[in-house]
Amino acid sequence: MGERVLMKGNEAMSEAAIQAGCQVYFGYPITPQNEVAAYMAKRMPLEGRVYLQAEAEVAAINMVLGAASAGVRAMTSSSSPGISLKTEGISYIAGSDLPCLIANVQRGGPGLGGIQPSQADYFQAVKAPGHGDLHLIVFAPASVQELVTSVYEAFDLSDKYRVPAMILSDGMLGQMMEPVDFPAPQATADLPAKTWATNGTKEQRKPNITNSLFLEPHELEDKILARYQRYAIIERDEVRYETFMTEDAEIVLVAYGSAARVAKAAVKVARAKGLKVGLFRPITLWPFPKQQIAAAAAKCRAMLTVELSMGQMVEDVRLAVNGVCPVEFYGRTGGVIPTPEEVLQQIEIMAGGENK
Repeated sequence: MGERVLMKGNEAMSEAAIQAGCQVYFGYPITPQNEVAAYMAKRMPLEGRVYLQAEAEVAAINMVLGAASAGVRAMTSSSSPGISLKTEGISYIAGSDLPCLIANVQRGGPGLGGIQPSQADYFQAVKAPGHGDLHLIVFAPASVQELVTSVYEAFDLSDKYRVPAMILSDGMLGQMMEPVDFPAPQATADLPAKTWATNGTKEQRKPNITNSLFLEPHELEDKILARYQRYAIIERDEVRYETFMTEDAEIVLVAYGSAARVAKAAVKVARAKGLKVGLFRPITLWPFPKQQIAAAAAKCRAMLTVELSMGQMVEDVRLAVNGVCPVEFYGRTGGVIPTPEEVLQQIEIMAGGENK
């Protein structure tokens, strides 16, 4: 777009997908991500691309499977209950080694829950996005600008490794407005060639087949082992994270997405009060920055994870730290956003302050 513009998170993410070469979008309404479908309904036809509101979430994800099989950049989006409905199709896509982009603008749960922001889908995104042995590449942006850049990168990495990618947003990021810059648009003609796609046999070649069914056990095992070799490369090369004032920190907060914004504000206040506190922010939740968190733990006295849930990422932090230092947890759930003052109180307790 070439200029800095003020946009709502959901709409900025949608425009980023279009600029990144998204050719087809299939969705279904659910709060708080409805702006994504509404924006795509307006913009995609103007670009000569496909927008279709499916009859249900299950239909939408299976349309993505079909489009991705044909080699086009395909996207869907939903919020927490809708993503749950899509998980079977996500597993089929992963089992077929297809790239695509899935956006989850999280809301409170379980069940229908509420429409306020949440991070309680962490386990679903990084541990069990569908049945079977599989991973998604999961980005957890913390600003509207990062929503934009994460979309570009998620599409590219998904294509590179033939692994589905997810943007793990939430109702807070989706609804807030911030100024953003868009990278240069990617022309669909310039996207990487997909020689594996089921796009016809005009050339003299054997037909390509998209499939996730392998009834012979050893054949299925070989497919999974080969996929995990790619996963190992992703874990080695594609970890993304950010640190803030961790160099001399005695207490390091670990938070992602919206919670990281709150945690960063708490770090600034704590520093003003003379407390040596820093922030470690995972940007990719899978691959998770295990080695980098372990290195940070080796230099501090304690860690505190801050989440909009009852505690999910904290388990991965504790595994990464492996007992090197204590890892505490503070979270709010059900759509309640913690304040920097609440987090600061936890910091002071850990630091042995007056609230201990």
